[in-house]
Amino acid sequence: MNRSLGLSDVGRIRAHNEDAFRSNDGLGLFVLADGMGGHLAGEVASNMAVEMVVGRYTELAENHRVGLGLDEPEELSDGGRQMVHLIHLANKAIYESAQQNPNQQGMGTTIVALLLEKDRAVYAHLGDSRIYLFRGGELIQLTRDHSLVQEQLDRGLISQAEARKSEMRHVVTRAMGIEPEVDVSVGEELVRSGDRFLLCSDGLTDLVEDSEIREVLAVGGEDLTPLAQRLIDLANARGGKDNVTVILVETTGPQKQQGILESIRDWFARLFQRG
Repeated sequence: MNRSLGLSDVGRIRAHNEDAFRSNDGLGLFVLADGMGGHLAGEVASNMAVEMVVGRYTELAENHRVGLGLDEPEELSDGGRQMVHLIHLANKAIYESAQQNPNQQGMGTTIVALLLEKDRAVYAHLGDSRIYLFRGGELIQLTRDHSLVQEQLDRGLISQAEARKSEMRHVVTRAMGIEPEVDVSVGEELVRSGDRFLLCSDGLTDLVEDSEIREVLAVGGEDLTPLAQRLIDLANARGGKDNVTVILVETTGPQKQQGILESIRDWFARLFQRG
């Protein structure tokens, strides 16, 4: 069981919203994309991404065909394999559309996708949109940005403070629609009752610190709307330089007890997640 809330705002500067999101609470699938490209092509790419992944997954689930006949990594669940496969298909469709339509050339999009299955969360991403997990007062960034600035951070070339001010912070190293094939980063996490997941575009994280996100997500209550709105308001209060989109998901099922071995396994899984 889970509940979710998604909100998107154009911000204070942009004329159009090139972010997109779509959810299916019944299937536990949540997808967010941040498009890029001129002539509104970014809006086209992000909407293609979320519609293809969620729409097609929903169709397959209704026909009990999730995970059938796939070549995706066997260590993933059927649902996880299907989600990654659909991201690959959406990438190809966006790429081909851009090649065939001059007004769409160069369009692309980030993507973050979260699938909640029984006691597990499977997540996949491309680009610098993020997924966070809030648990027990701690905020954990599950995804790792595919960006030039993240690579510089990993190599010790710049500090976190320098990264936030870098003119290169929006240069992504992986995205949907730019190449015919793409390497999707995937991870898994054991889920516990009361976990809160945040999917967000960089319109939030460029302007709002992780510590502030943690404070917002720590607020209790069943209604997630004020929390999502608070995050958007924080970004807009600091200039709203980009579109900002958030999806909040809270698990409400039976509490899963986690032993020490599972805790260690989860820690290593996050440390060495694929991609």
